[in-house]
Amino acid sequence: MFDGFVDERVNVGEVCLRVRHGGAGPPVLLVHGHPRTGATWHRVAPRLVNAGFTVVCPDMRGYGRSDKAAVRRDHAQQSKRSVARDLVQLMQLLDQPRFAMVGHDRGCYVAFRAALDLPDVVTRLVVMDGVPISEALARCDARFARDWYHWFFFAQPDKPERAILADPDSWYHGDPELMGSENHREFRAATSDPATVTAMLEDYRAGLDIDRQHEVTDRRAGRTVRCPTLLLWSTRDALPDLYGDPLQVWQPWVDDLRGGTIESGHHMAEENPAALSAALIDFLA
Repeated sequence: MFDGFVDERVNVGEVCLRVRHGGAGPPVLLVHGHPRTGATWHRVAPRLVNAGFTVVCPDMRGYGRSDKAAVRRDHAQQSKRSVARDLVQLMQLLDQPRFAMVGHDRGCYVAFRAALDLPDVVTRLVVMDGVPISEALARCDARFARDWYHWFFFAQPDKPERAILADPDSWYHGDPELMGSENHREFRAATSDPATVTAMLEDYRAGLDIDRQHEVTDRRAGRTVRCPTLLLWSTRDALPDLYGDPLQVWQPWVDDLRGGTIESGHHMAEENPAALSAALIDFLA
């Protein structure tokens, strides 16, 4: 994976992040979701490099081979604001003061937070397979509680760790053929590591508490994403079933919004990298 990329650890202050980066041209930061690592982009990143972009693929704090911050009572160490600050600092250290940001799944919340908090830094935003956390919770119904129960289970203390670590392969169902063997090995190492599992769960615990509070504060203040924003959702995932038109959910949060679908299951960077890369290149160019 990632031929020609630099693979290193970078100290961003509170934590060190594992990051792969390569290419030359306009910078693009790719942010993975749960329970993946930066390796999930291994079929997309080279295509973006070939299209003339500098591409940066970190493991978020807590995930993969990046450091795990000490757990706080309010879960702020894994808040999307804390993770976004890490990634912005990472880009500054890589001499990229302004950049486009692409986030999938939990990573889309981080990219969204960065664009809200730092409008002079994030030049373009892509959010994939997600709506703002506060919007998801405000619309929570019996179907969401049934199909997305893990949001609430993961927020409980101790028991999720015990359940997952008893049989990580059964819980997460990684497919090495679909993911690629090296990506799958990284994923499997991460989902079998107790410290990483706790940090990934802290992502969800922060989501139901401090991240939701941050978004409620933003909404009351009328804050919006000012940069051009692209929403992508996969055709075989649940976004339209849960929310109807996902663009309507995002519309109040974004000044300049467009969107469309990728023919794929949830992990579109692994399942349909050609279509995803084409959509990203078209938007980012």
